[in-house]
Amino acid sequence: MSELRFDNVTVRYGSTTAVDDVSLTVPSGQVLGLVGESGSGKSTLARAAVGLAPVDSGTILLDGKPVPTRGRRRPLQMVFQDPYSSLDPRMSIGESVAEAIPPGSSRAERRAEVERLLELVHLDPDRVAMRPAGLSGGQRQRVALARALAGKPEVIVADEITSALDVSIQGAVLNLVRELQRELGLTILFISHNLAVVRYVASHVAVMHHGRIVEQGPTGQVLSEPDHDYTRTLLAAIPGNRSI
Repeated sequence: MSELRFDNVTVRYGSTTAVDDVSLTVPSGQVLGLVGESGSGKSTLARAAVGLAPVDSGTILLDGKPVPTRGRRRPLQMVFQDPYSSLDPRMSIGESVAEAIPPGSSRAERRAEVERLLELVHLDPDRVAMRPAGLSGGQRQRVALARALAGKPEVIVADEITSALDVSIQGAVLNLVRELQRELGLTILFISHNLAVVRYVASHVAVMHHGRIVEQGPTGQVLSEPDHDYTRTLLAAIPGNRSI
């Protein structure tokens, strides 16, 4: 896996500055949780990383080199908030995952790889012919994770991937993210509005407010001894939190 670094990145939409001079590093083989309320700019930063939002100034680097945003293979793969809208309803889940596999393998090899990836995200390979409409939200998000992994990425960008799921399903998906990261050594930029979720999955955390990073560091340190008032506000919103 690789290190993802944002150096003084700014993203503007007309006169609105969505991301304002952000510098941030996602360490290789680690999970960095980017947390903030809706409108803080965190999803815009994620979209900029994968080439879906224009960077007005600054650079986004993968192991010190600019992130390529064109070509068949994308070293950054994004998993979106809504798994239903991110999967083509006309394609079977097997076709969706196979489509993301880099070219060069035979049909049999691609079929075997699809089955391996479905097993990796704890889905029965016998479901390969099903379409997204026949799956639950949690199962669709597992397919989205398998599809992202199919591209053999160097970094996974996970944008609010549990917020559209029922509470009863969120924990299972978070456990899967932790398992995949541990087994595969993934580098993950994990975006959430929920500090409790970030605390569970991330080794490092960055807090974003009004387009800026206001605090960052190891998760345990930031959440036990927050320096910024906004971080304290987010912590106070966690049910049962007694750290402040």
